Amino acid sequence: MESGTSPAADATVGPTAAIKSTARRLLDTLGAGGLSLDAVADACGLSRAEVAAVFPHRDDLLTALLVDAYDASGAALEQADRDALAAGAPAGARLLAVARALRQWSFANTAEFTLVYGSPVPGYHAPQETVPPASRTPAVLAGIVRSALEAGELIPPRRTVPGPPLLRPEAVALFGGTPGAPYTDLVERGIVLWSGLIGLLVFQVFSRTHDSVSDEETFFDFAVAVVAEGIGLDVPAGRSTGGNTDGP
Repeated sequence: MESGTSPAADATVGPTAAIKSTARRLLDTLGAGGLSLDAVADACGLSRAEVAAVFPHRDDLLTALLVDAYDASGAALEQADRDALAAGAPAGARLLAVARALRQWSFANTAEFTLVYGSPVPGYHAPQETVPPASRTPAVLAGIVRSALEAGELIPPRRTVPGPPLLRPEAVALFGGTPGAPYTDLVERGIVLWSGLIGLLVFQVFSRTHDSVSDEETFFDFAVAVVAEGIGLDVPAGRSTGGNTDGP
């Protein structure tokens, strides 16, 4: 497609793809809170009625963008894990590979990353249909942690979660059940790992570490290894990238 040509003007692009493509571009300038059917219609050369015929409400469009973002990021992690497995990597190396894949996706798709992990959009509540694609990322992490447990690659924790289990049944089901002692709180620790990874990415994508860290990519590898220690998993040391501070 030539530069300056709207997706709707290209006969090879269907209206749904054209609308979503335009909406993703507008996320960069308007943010999710500023996205509207009128803005999308103006930007892609369609009438509001034509846009509304595909996405009747702004929330329908946001949901479609969320699903696509979750699926794309989840697919990046799944592919990285398949490649690591094919290379015979242990669980720690697999974890580093998928974390790096998510980081690369996040920097390449900052608007979608912000939609998924940034501030909530006022007035929008994600429907149930976003749950399966949103589960792809934690499912990859859970699979790696379970493989490490089954392969005897984990170091038993020095302290356990006090009191009764803190988990919802959905989290236990995603992991495949509650592990036996001394790993009975492994799922809780996995959630700490997951949230730590996302928090680290938020800091890096939104430039919260660039004033403190001279090499953000190497620091990312180090931070993943530190967070992984919380589940007793040894992550191999990453190699220096030569001071890259502006993304992957």
